[in-house]
Amino acid sequence: MKYLLYFSLIIVIIFTSACSPKKKYKKGTPATMKTYCVRGKTYKPTYVSIGKKLRGISSWYGSKFHGRRTSNGERYNMYAFTAAHKTWPMNTMVRVTNLQTKKSTVVRINDRGPFVRGRIIDCSYAAGKSLGLDRAGIAKVQIEVIGFKGKVYKPDSKTKVAHKAPKRVKLSNFGIQVGAFSQKSGAIIYKRHYAILDINYHTIIKETYNKNGDTLYLVWVMGFRSEEEAEDYKYCHDLEKAFIVRE
Repeated sequence: MKYLLYFSLIIVIIFTSACSPKKKYKKGTPATMKTYCVRGKTYKPTYVSIGKKLRGISSWYGSKFHGRRTSNGERYNMYAFTAAHKTWPMNTMVRVTNLQTKKSTVVRINDRGPFVRGRIIDCSYAAGKSLGLDRAGIAKVQIEVIGFKGKVYKPDSKTKVAHKAPKRVKLSNFGIQVGAFSQKSGAIIYKRHYAILDINYHTIIKETYNKNGDTLYLVWVMGFRSEEEAEDYKYCHDLEKAFIVRE
């Protein structure tokens, strides 16, 4: 029985190391600008210019996600004016206008989503409340690119401004949160499971607290050199609900 278990583990390791596809990108391409897949649909992030506009449905997300990692590695702050967009670059500044009430606000893109048909942007709680989304839930909006790198563009010339990729971006030490437990014993079981699943990565337990002050034990698989590598691991091991973290 002991030898059968060892044999099974070796088979798992062999298949794990062989299942991740290798994709080619231009040197210096930020991880957040690489093609990704969610729920079987492929999204291709793209650079945009000042004045780019889109119309569609806006939603919002609040306390459930407060403190969680966003796609660019930040902690989501429900009281900050930020938003999620499926393809526009991180730190793009966007004016969101409620087409029914004409209320508008400015947000900074720091996350990917929303992955619901027809929805083009997912506002933070604070931004959504300023637009009236906290009452209606969703609304028809227009979004417009008004700046990059966290700064609003002031049109003091006729020069067309477009967001360009930085010459070189170094990103490393990505991980995946595969579980969160109120009891450390559950986290230990998960840690042991993922420790033997792929010997190329290491598994750790992180202690944190929920909004009630209770201890939470998070299980992270660490050692990915890029967000793309972490995404490949997720898809290979059917970890759709897991999310990427950075230490």
